Amino acid sequence: MSVSLSSSPSSLPSPSLPLAAYGWDEDWADAFAPYAERGLLPGRVVRVDRGLCDVVTEAGTVRADTEFVVPRDPLKVVCTGDWAAVDPEDLDPRYVRALLPRRTAFVRSTSSKRSEGQILAANVDHAVVAMSLAVELDLGRIERFLALAWESGAQPVVVLTKADLVPDPVALSYLVQDVTTTAPGVPVLTVSAHEDEGVGDLAALLGHGTTVLLGASGAGKSTLANALVGQDVMDVRATRDMDGKGRHTTTTRNLLLLPDGGVLIDTPGLRGVGLFDAGDGVGQVFTEIEEYARHCRFQDCAHEREPGCAVLAAVDDGDLPVRRLDSYRKLVRENQWIVAKSDARLRADIRQDWKRKRAEGRAAGEAKRGRGAWRPAPPR
Repeated sequence: MSVSLSSSPSSLPSPSLPLAAYGWDEDWADAFAPYAERGLLPGRVVRVDRGLCDVVTEAGTVRADTEFVVPRDPLKVVCTGDWAAVDPEDLDPRYVRALLPRRTAFVRSTSSKRSEGQILAANVDHAVVAMSLAVELDLGRIERFLALAWESGAQPVVVLTKADLVPDPVALSYLVQDVTTTAPGVPVLTVSAHEDEGVGDLAALLGHGTTVLLGASGAGKSTLANALVGQDVMDVRATRDMDGKGRHTTTTRNLLLLPDGGVLIDTPGLRGVGLFDAGDGVGQVFTEIEEYARHCRFQDCAHEREPGCAVLAAVDDGDLPVRRLDSYRKLVRENQWIVAKSDARLRADIRQDWKRKRAEGRAAGEAKRGRGAWRPAPPR
C-alpha cells in the first residue's frame, strides 16, 4: 500500500499502516513532521552497505545514497535501525537527507587505539546475547555484552543456544544458575532452535519492539534468527569441530520482520567486545558489588587493600566470588581508560592514581627487605 505525503503533518503514516510493523508510532511521526513539510518520506534503515542503504518506506523498500549524512563523528553514521528522511519517489538517485534522533544505540569501542566507538544497532528495545552451550561458557564475555546492553538503554536478555547438546537437565540447570548469578536482573533462557525448544518463550519475551541479536561467530545467531522469523532468511553453516567457532555467515546487519510483531536486527559475529563509555552499564551488571561498596569506610574505596572495605569483606565471607570482583575491576579499568582517551582531566587523575600505587608498591617492597616500615597511603 502506497501513501503520498503532503506538507501537512496530519498526512503522515498512522500506526495502522505498514510502517507500524517496523516500529513507527506517533512519537516518530511528531519527530518527522519538519521533514514531511519538505516533501520527504519516512523510512527505517534495514541494511547499510558501502555508502548505500536499504530503507523500508510506505512505498516499499528503496535503495538510497548516504552521501548527505556522513558526519565526522562515527557514532552518527547511518546504522541499521535508524529512522530516516529520504527523497520522494520521483527522484533518481534517491538520498537519505536526515536521520531522526535515536532513542537508543548499541555501541562498542573500535579495534583501533583511538577513542572511537562503533554503533552496531539503533533504536533497540531488547538486546539478546546469544551464548553457545557447545563450548565452555565465558562468563566474563557475558558481563561485557551486558554492560554495553544496559548502557545502550535496551533491556538485555541472555539466550543459551544449542541446549540440545546438554541433555542432562541437572547439568543444564547449573549452567543457567551460573549465568543467572552473572546477570542480575536479566532474563536467562535456554533455546534449541534445531529442536524448536524455547523459541516460543523467547519470541513472547521480546514483544513487539526492536531486538538486536548479538554474539560470537558460532553462537547460533543465524539459526536462532531463522527460527524467530519462521523461515530461512539467514545463511547457516556448521561450526568448526576443533573449537566450535563459526565462519561469519552474517556479514551485514539486517533488520527482519518477526511474524508475531516486532523486528529483529541480526549482526555479524563479534570477536571483540570492547567497552565504550559504559560506566553505568558496568554498575548495572555488578549491582551486588555496587551495593557492598556503599558500606565501605572510604567513599572512593578502590576495593583493593583499603581498611574497612565492605567489598573485600564480602569476598572473605564467601558472599562475593573472587571471579566477579576481578571481572568488575577489569571492566572498570578498561572503561576508565577508554573514557580517559578523550578526557584530559580524567587521564591526569588516572595517571596520578597509578603513581600513588607504584609508590605504595615500592614502599611495601622496601619494608619486606627491612628498610623501613610500610604504611599504606590514605585513599584519595
